[in-house]
Amino acid sequence: MIPWVLFLVLVFALLAVDLGVVNREAHVVSIRESLRWTLVWIAVSLAFNAVVYFAYEHHWFGIGRHIGHDLGGREAAIQFFTGYVIEKSLSVDNIFVIALIFSHFRVPKQHQHRTLFWGIVGAVVMRGAMIAAGAALIARFDWMAYVFGALLLFTAVRMMVGGHGDVDPSRSLLVRIARRIYPVSGEFDGPRFFTRTAAGTRAMTPMFVALLAVEGADVLFAVDSIPAVFAVTRDPFLVFTSNIFAILGLRALYFALAAAMDRFRYIQASLVFLLSFIGVKMILQHHFPIPAWVSLVVIGGILGTGVAASVWANIKVARLHAAPPPQEEDDTP
Repeated sequence: MIPWVLFLVLVFALLAVDLGVVNREAHVVSIRESLRWTLVWIAVSLAFNAVVYFAYEHHWFGIGRHIGHDLGGREAAIQFFTGYVIEKSLSVDNIFVIALIFSHFRVPKQHQHRTLFWGIVGAVVMRGAMIAAGAALIARFDWMAYVFGALLLFTAVRMMVGGHGDVDPSRSLLVRIARRIYPVSGEFDGPRFFTRTAAGTRAMTPMFVALLAVEGADVLFAVDSIPAVFAVTRDPFLVFTSNIFAILGLRALYFALAAAMDRFRYIQASLVFLLSFIGVKMILQHHFPIPAWVSLVVIGGILGTGVAASVWANIKVARLHAAPPPQEEDDTP
């Protein structure tokens, strides 16, 4: 229990510093600023991974001894990092949907960070509950591994044949429920989630409706990503911490990638292969267990190939546009 409490204290302390100190004033987050903070969050995550190593190596507070066998520091660190990479890569797809939500509700750029901040707070709570439920199901029913594996394969197929063109944020279940029980204002009121209409009634602003849509989207993505992390570790503490650190950096990553998603044209294809590999791994883990370090290498190779292919395609397009137009032959005698 103590490690969980300490981790939650750390998370909310980081969030308090983020909103209360670093981003106290509403402003448009530039790409340079978002890249800088993305690197900061990655560094913090890697530092925590070092803590994971020592905590599991020396079993601080009994950590690493509650899943049937002792989990050493090296294995725990690899599992945490693999889960972090999986969640971070799958969040790229989430970024596209968040961009659609903000565009649909016309959330001002200077207030998007605040919306994402509270979205992260809600995600911490919801993912904690979902991970607890998933861990309990897997511990009680071995066949749940097959269900989760099949779910990942289904998600891979859906991602391969589908897209985001049919996403309608206004049809989100949370949004529809909220609109039925509470008035919605058609106007923004600065950074506020609630306002008063001309008639004096209290109403939700479009920014709060967008927040609900973001929360709903995160729940849907968590249904895919959480089983994926369970495929590399059964330790709920590692699943939870890797998930949370990945989504803590989601806000910074959003502002860096939202405007440049079209430059990573092969990332979604690599995510299809990633989900397929993890799904097959989870289905076969009782018969052909794959070591965590092998999973990390395979996942890194899949993502690296997607990024490299995207970069190479962009270079080819840039060269094509930079090439001089063909010279017309001069037929003058």
